[in-house]
Amino acid sequence: MTDTNVEFHEVGNDGDIEEEGAIQVTVGKTDIAIYRLEGELYASDDICTHAYASLADGFIEDGQVECPLHGACFDIKTGKAMTAPASIDLRTYPVKVENGKVLVGVPAA
Repeated sequence: MTDTNVEFHEVGNDGDIEEEGAIQVTVGKTDIAIYRLEGELYASDDICTHAYASLADGFIEDGQVECPLHGACFDIKTGKAMTAPASIDLRTYPVKVENGKVLVGVPAA
């Protein structure tokens, strides 16, 4: 997804997300998890593709987030489903910080 195909929305403050932590935000009808990994911010769909569970509540380790419900793991940077029971990748979103505010890009309407 390129920046020309997205609209950026302010979703919080840069200081709201701890290292190897995540928060859940909602843009329109889309629930998004924003993660901080090695000082960088990443965003993906918040809901596990296997069963309805918030990945922002998951366990983060080695660049992956583990679903708190059934243990499926996803690569935080790419959204790729890494372990069963998930087999469908997560959609990822661009994230940027401007003046201390976190903005996430979602497809333009």
